[in-house]
Amino acid sequence: MAPRKNFRNQAKKEVKPAAVVNKNGVKVEASVAASGGGFSGTKIFTWFMVLALLGVWSSVAVVWFDLVDYDNVIGKLSAYDADGDGDFDVEDAKVLLGNKVLFFVSAKKKKPKLLNKFEKTIKTEIDAAEKLRKKGKVEEAVRAFETLVLQYPQSPRCRYGKALAEDGLAEKMLSNDMLQKAIGTYKEASELPNATPDLIKATLKKRAERQQFLGRMRGALATLEKLVQIFPEDMALKNDLGVAHLLIGDNNSAKRVYEEVLATAPSDGFAKVHYGFILKSENKIAESIPFLRDGLESGDPGTDDGRFYFHLGDALQRMGDDSAYKWYERGHQRGHFASVWQRSLYNVDGLKAQPWWTPKDTGYMDLVKTLERNWRIIRDEAQSVMDKTTGLFVPEEENLREKGEWGQFTLWQQGKAGESCRSVPKTCGLLERYPEATGCKRGQIKFSVMQPGTHVWPHTGPTNCRLRMHLGLVIPKTGCKIRCTNDTRAWEEGKVLIFDDSFEHEVWQDADSYRLIFIVDVWHPELTQYQRQTLSPI
Repeated sequence: MAPRKNFRNQAKKEVKPAAVVNKNGVKVEASVAASGGGFSGTKIFTWFMVLALLGVWSSVAVVWFDLVDYDNVIGKLSAYDADGDGDFDVEDAKVLLGNKVLFFVSAKKKKPKLLNKFEKTIKTEIDAAEKLRKKGKVEEAVRAFETLVLQYPQSPRCRYGKALAEDGLAEKMLSNDMLQKAIGTYKEASELPNATPDLIKATLKKRAERQQFLGRMRGALATLEKLVQIFPEDMALKNDLGVAHLLIGDNNSAKRVYEEVLATAPSDGFAKVHYGFILKSENKIAESIPFLRDGLESGDPGTDDGRFYFHLGDALQRMGDDSAYKWYERGHQRGHFASVWQRSLYNVDGLKAQPWWTPKDTGYMDLVKTLERNWRIIRDEAQSVMDKTTGLFVPEEENLREKGEWGQFTLWQQGKAGESCRSVPKTCGLLERYPEATGCKRGQIKFSVMQPGTHVWPHTGPTNCRLRMHLGLVIPKTGCKIRCTNDTRAWEEGKVLIFDDSFEHEVWQDADSYRLIFIVDVWHPELTQYQRQTLSPI
């Protein structure tokens, strides 16, 4: 499962920088009034002003307009609030220009109606508090909205503004407690009488989003269930509900939700990719492919995600279809994969990337020498554990095998030692002085035994932040091999192989006896000490 999100670990994640959005305004040049074509200067002003304010920019509009104070311009158009909702929007444009503007704005999403009838009479006060929030003066905005809530305790819009301001303050303070307060205020706003449907929807969506950020997945699920109950025709909300089920591991409920969406909206790309993902997790490989492919080809919002390219390609590979690499290439072009071969999804940019490494390349020569010098001790302890009937070796559970038997006995997971070290104390003692291995929060240290007749599908690890060492312990003379990218190698007893498992690799065990190796994951050598300390576990 992905690491829990909140302000305490937010800075530890690899994130792409958010886009910066500027305030836009418009100004008419004096020469506009001289334009011909049967329009007066005022009429041209009106056309371009409406198009600009609605976000429907044309090349001509860009020629005539500069940037000015957006709030100032909007204020001057308050006289055109024809539908009485307290702002200037598409409905007002229809009144101002008639149906002539409809073909320009038909694709523009209608602005939510957040004010009820009473709140339109106090819009000036709400706008003043809202202006503070939008300018980043969140402490002042919180105080302003608290005052409004005291004055108008039954106003959903004032309460919603208070929640937004608290949310903004939580971001500024990096405070989970303040965010929890905002989540409560969102709930209060949604439950007040006379809240408009659009405000209820906006408030509960924001509440669910912030609950998920805090890791309150079941709370977010309950919020989204309420939203779907109130707005049963909104497929986007149902899609969000499906994701909420997936986040708590309830794939069956998510599957039912996406089946409902596709029954109503069979071309919904978001539902298709998620439904395909669920089918693949059920090992229904062939059935998953058309849903994943069609969903990605739809280009619908939420479908351009590396996970879907990853799973579509993987499904195609398992069906023997080389078009998998076309989708991997497309995922690479979309920025989801470092390359067609290197398809890990939790990455740090700029790290050296090569499939195979030498001990010298890694800088971990001392660790490699320790493993190779003591390989018989490590082998004997592993075999002693294998001889026991306590089930210490557990089957591989990531659905990576086409066929065969593959067992693992884990000593360290995510940088933490388990009880298993009691069974192999000498092996664990050898490793304790190598924090590059025992402290690798994005890897494991484990024994791996593979029986004859086993084939592991081509696959990639989750992150480029680690390298994987394989120490050969019991290696049949022939029949065992590992491919990483287009380079295939074999293990040797007492020798260490090192590769970057974020690159595609595949394993065959066609010998007549078992293969036993010791797997030691280590931090990528180019990671700084700070990164090693702060990166989230995987």
